[in-house]
Order: sequence, then C-alpha cells, then structure tokens
Amino acid sequence: RKPFHSQVAPTYCSNKVKGYFTRYMASSTVGAQPSFSTLAISTNEPVVSVDWLHANIRDPDLKVLDASWYMPDEQRNPLQEYQVACIPGALFFDIDGITDRTTNMLQLAIRHAFEIDFITFYDRKALLIYQLPHMLPAEEAFAAAVSALGIENKDGVVVYDGKGIFSAARVWWMFRTFGHDKVWVLDGGLPRWRASGYDVESTAPGDAILKSSAATEAIEKVYQGQMVGPTTFQTKFQPHLVWTLDQVKRNIQDKAYQHIDARSKARFDGVAPEPRKGINSGHVPGSKCIPFPQSLVTPNAALENWQLETAEDSQFPEPKEMATHEGDNYEDAKTIIEGAGNAIKGWAWENMDQLNEVLHKYYQIMDPLKMLDGSQTLLSREELEKKFGQEGISLDKPIVASCGTGVTACILVLGLHRLGKTDIPVYDGSWTEWATQPDTPLSTSER
Repeated sequence: RKPFHSQVAPTYCSNKVKGYFTRYMASSTVGAQPSFSTLAISTNEPVVSVDWLHANIRDPDLKVLDASWYMPDEQRNPLQEYQVACIPGALFFDIDGITDRTTNMLQLAIRHAFEIDFITFYDRKALLIYQLPHMLPAEEAFAAAVSALGIENKDGVVVYDGKGIFSAARVWWMFRTFGHDKVWVLDGGLPRWRASGYDVESTAPGDAILKSSAATEAIEKVYQGQMVGPTTFQTKFQPHLVWTLDQVKRNIQDKAYQHIDARSKARFDGVAPEPRKGINSGHVPGSKCIPFPQSLVTPNAALENWQLETAEDSQFPEPKEMATHEGDNYEDAKTIIEGAGNAIKGWAWENMDQLNEVLHKYYQIMDPLKMLDGSQTLLSREELEKKFGQEGISLDKPIVASCGTGVTACILVLGLHRLGKTDIPVYDGSWTEWATQPDTPLSTSER
C-alpha cells in the first residue's frame, strides 16, 4: 500500500489536494533566530523536533546531515532524492560509502551450494567471500570523512532521513561510538519537516555534493595509505558501544546480556527469506525478536488503530459521514477533525475523493499538513518502556542489539537511550555476518 505523498515532490501532498495544501505552505521562513545553543541540549534525549531545528538551523555550531538509506528492494536512490529535496544547508552522509574498506569486512567461509557475490581460490580451496555492508570504518577513516564534510568537534549534529526515523539512527550511533555525544536524530525526519510546512531546497548546493564525494574519497585514501586533507574532527573510540562476532558467541554461553533482534518476526523465525541472497534466515540462539517498528509511531499503525476503533463502534464517525456533514459551525467542525486524526489519515490512504471533499469543506479551520504527516517518530518514554516490558526485556539488565546489517538495530538503541540506557552496544556485523559463518549456530521458529 503506497502513501499518497511523494518525498521528492515540490510539496508534500497529492495533486488532488494540492490546491488546498498550498494555503498552508505560503510562508515558513527557515532560519529564525536561534533560541538557544546546541550545547544546551541534553545528550540524554536522542531526538530533537522539527520546530527546534527550524528555530536553530542558522546556528553556526550546528550541522545537519541527510543520512537517508533504503533497503535494496525499495529501489530508491537516497543521493538523488537529496539533490531534489533536502533541509536547507544539510549535507549528505553516505552510509554505504563511509564504511570499513579492509579485508576485515570480508568473511571467508568454505561453503558449497551457496549463492554469494564472488569466488576466489586460495591454497587450492574454493573460498566464498561475502562482503559485509555498513561496518564501522577505522577511527582515522571516520575522522577524515567527517572532516571532509566540514564537521568539527565543537559542532552539534542533527541527522535525518527520508522515512522519519530509519537510517539516521545508524549515523547517530556511529558518531557516539566515535566519541561525539552532541548528536541527535530529527524526530520525524524529512517527512515531518515538510508536513510542518518548512521549506526544503529543491536543488542541493554544488559544494554540498562535493563535500559528500570528498568524504567518500577520504575513506578510500585512508585505506589505501594515501595522504588526506587536514583533520578537523578528532575521534575517541567507545569500544563498549560495538560488539564483535566473538562477543556474541560468548554471550550465548554466559547469557550476561539480553540480545534483542530488530528484524521482522518472519525473518527471525526463519520462515521468510533474508533480503540478501545466499543468507539463511533465523536468529542467534537465546535472542529475542523486537522488530524496530515497535519503537516507532508509523502511518500504518495510525491507520490500523483507526480501523480497530471504528470496528468496535467507537465515538469516531464513519469517514463518509464526516465528509458530508452540512451546516457545521467552526467549533463543531474543529472538534470532529481534531478528534479523528487517525480517520483522516485513513482517508488519505484509502479514499482520496473523500479526503478531497473534507479538505475542501474544512480547509480554513484545520492544518491538513500536520494531520496527514506520515513520518515515523520515536515513541514516548512511557510507550517505549511498556513495549520493551511486554517483550520480556528488563531495563535493569545489560542489553545488546542486532539486526540484518547493523542499521535498524540502532533504532532500538535510540529508543533505549530515551529510557536512560545510554550504553547499549550494537553487534556491528549482525545477522549478515552471523549467518555466513561456518560454525555459528542458527535457531528458527522460537522466541
């Protein structure tokens, strides 16, 4: 089911309702005078709001990064999307490019009947080599890449992505792992920014594209032993925030850490295939499945809640009834619309004609951009604590997180950070590394 909006469209709406939405897009001057310094934000809170960013975006000590990344089957190009719609002044952080480039990220295993990237021959044995994506680069490489982006240690960093909260959490974790705590994820990301009526740049500045390319080139130069430009960012590696394969193996035996897996339940149980060819699904023995969307408020969740409420004869009127009310005064209409925000989201997904009708009738008394915001945002502290508790996770015991390649595990870490658990490590190689080893146990069909 596709949402009605397009991330790369000039405005955050469909053509059917564009005439009504533009009434709310008229004037949003990005870059109001900063209300307070980025240094004043608590690093215990991992996210900032779009309203805060809008008020502080001209702070010279604040850098904004677009860290969008998508699963291969989504067939979306984050760099191209950045070039046609980005938050003003944002730089592009290439998650695929700012990674480890050494042979440490190549796992060698003698496997037969295993579809993989490429085969080499060594010592007369066929070795299958699988490349692990997204592994942390060396400290020197990360420092060189971040310096090429123009980031210094004094800077606060706000990271966003094209889904709301997805890949931005990985970059937030990377900065923290290399000792930079002044980093936050933009809650709701680019979708929430646009839905709030704030301006975007439709053409990324040329120097921003050059900086992104320079960051990737700096990584390559470091691994090739070449000289790089001046380093403005100094790292301080935090080893307790990243786990290795051996640490996961040991944890199976001593069970000192609760291991949570952010992948879907079907992949965790071994009944759905992994998105990468040649990798069996399943899970690390003793781990628990907590799919990353459980830490987020998502458009689908809002729609499902509305469907459930209407099915139980709740107080919300049916969409058609709401869309055809006659003679409602200001307060009546305002109450109807504000009291059924999920229903309005339901129209947006299910019936554009009904949505068009109700917006035409009530456009002067509502803010449709905010009501139809489809961004993923982080759950509240109370909701997060409830979610982890329901899954049997104790916040009083150590936790380690993993996923497919180390990206969505960081969303769980982001949520736990909001709960005060600021020392949660990520198993960097995650399932892609674990499942391609010749001697690691794989479990299926159980929590």
